[in-house]
Amino acid sequence: MRRKTSISLLALGHACVDVYQGAVASLIPFFVAERAYSYATVSGIVLAASVLSSVVHPVFGVLTDRWAMPWLLPVSTLLGGAGIALSGVSGSYGLLLLFVAVSGAGVAAYHPESARVARIASQGSHSAMGWFSTGGNIGFALAPVTVGAVVGAGGLRLTPLLVLPALVGSVLCLPVLRALGRQQAAGAAEPAPTGEDDRTSFVKLSLAVACRSVVFMGLSAFLSLYARQRVGGGTATGTVALFVLYLGGAAGSVLGGALAGRWGRVTVARWAYLISIGSVAGVVFVPGPALYLFVALTSAGLYVPFSLQVTLGQDYLPSRVGTASGITLGLAVSIGGLISPVIGSLADATSLQTALAPLVLMPVLCWQLFRALPEPAAPRLKAAPQADSDNTNATSLSVHQSDHR
Repeated sequence: MRRKTSISLLALGHACVDVYQGAVASLIPFFVAERAYSYATVSGIVLAASVLSSVVHPVFGVLTDRWAMPWLLPVSTLLGGAGIALSGVSGSYGLLLLFVAVSGAGVAAYHPESARVARIASQGSHSAMGWFSTGGNIGFALAPVTVGAVVGAGGLRLTPLLVLPALVGSVLCLPVLRALGRQQAAGAAEPAPTGEDDRTSFVKLSLAVACRSVVFMGLSAFLSLYARQRVGGGTATGTVALFVLYLGGAAGSVLGGALAGRWGRVTVARWAYLISIGSVAGVVFVPGPALYLFVALTSAGLYVPFSLQVTLGQDYLPSRVGTASGITLGLAVSIGGLISPVIGSLADATSLQTALAPLVLMPVLCWQLFRALPEPAAPRLKAAPQADSDNTNATSLSVHQSDHR
């Protein structure tokens, strides 16, 4: 299977999974409308999706450094879809939190292994990894449209229909897993580490990813409700704002991969965060339809560094690719969710604008942290172990980390 075909299928599968990350925020206006939840209550839903996810991401990152687990891709996809599908069928808030947490765990288990597989399939290409990340961003963007079409038509009782993307995604990854297994058994090339682990740079990168997560997840959780306040209109107003926030990420990831090939990942990410400072301020403080312009700029600014941060983490910790992926991807979707209840409680006590205002500081911190980061060497290629090697199974996708140390 050609690299483009493999990455395309993985990107489509990634889109099917990340629909469920975007679905949590997309469902919030419907829970407010049907069940009269407060800001603090709906932020608890975001928290539930994030708590278990924040643990699962790094745990599975460590596990993928030790063992290949390609079966995680279809299984975790189905788990992510099942949780969201069940979220609207019960009137119990406790069960709602449980189902959302299960979905978050499924999404979290998917990302470290899928990033490892995509790294093999892309042969270390930044642009190919950018396309893989773009698939997830497209899934994010389709979430408000999908949820709006399904739940908007018949209410929360129709959430079981939202399992359909998971069924599709679980099938799409299977031919890629089979093809990569055959390629490795035949001695195909795979990215190999260059240099020693740079733990100091990885910690700085992780802090930047955490700051990005706070602003992105904070906006994701409350943008739909905030847009209705600032622009006016009904549920559609908030759905469009959330769609713009997620859709800009698709262009941002592709643009980030292309620009990084010319100017380097660290430089591109630094400039993206500098632009994000002004755009996030515009989202919070500029009223009226101009809000949508600043939402689009914020989306692009926060997503340009997204796939670059994943490959930077892998190159800062070349002997722990799974761990690096688990932490960077885990922080990207988890830490912000943990902060959401604070934003919700502050919004209940003051106003939603006051609660969102501190988010402007987050891209400032990201910019400062990236100013102190070096550009690591890109991974070289080495021949994969032959099929008759003692450490290679002909059907495995394992990247033997012991060879990398």
